[in-house]
Amino acid sequence: MAKWEQVEGFILAGGVSSRMGRDKALLEIGGVPLALRTARLMEPLLRRVTLIGSPARFGELGMTVAPDDEPGRGPLGGIATALRISECDWNLVCGCDMPYLTQAWLEFLIASALGEKADAVIPESAHGRAEPLCAMYHRRCLPTIGVEIGLGIRRVTTGLAALAVRKLPYARWKQFDSHGHLFKNMNAPEDYEEARRELERE
Repeated sequence: MAKWEQVEGFILAGGVSSRMGRDKALLEIGGVPLALRTARLMEPLLRRVTLIGSPARFGELGMTVAPDDEPGRGPLGGIATALRISECDWNLVCGCDMPYLTQAWLEFLIASALGEKADAVIPESAHGRAEPLCAMYHRRCLPTIGVEIGLGIRRVTTGLAALAVRKLPYARWKQFDSHGHLFKNMNAPEDYEEARRELERE
């Protein structure tokens, strides 16, 4: 397993979780809050891992928490905050609600980005959909993202449209997705119960 001291990791936990009805980052699988579960996947690979969200809500997790610069601006605002506070050029950014991520996949993603001249490296799902909430971002993205946020842009893929993005097609990484739901996130209680049933029996 490689460890990249020149890469930082960030977990975005600033959403309102309206459909779930409670903070997704604090939902437990196998007795471990989801944000902490994600951090444990990332920590052996990276220089440092930081949660972007409310210190009052997430301070109890025992990990570094940084407040979002502009709460309410969605994941794009969280990415901008991560890039502003990062001390590294390349940064791994993940949402807090992706319970099926694996360390092997994250290791592959990080290795795929280092040395890239692109501003961001973003995987595509089996259906060709960009997955910007489990992706690598270079700090040089920040000025452009800041302009987009100032224009009221909230959708991440729209905010990245002016950047040089390298896409990772599914064919390149499908070996890391044997169950077909690596990027499946949890939006509703039934998603959470499904993840618990599947992952707690492993």
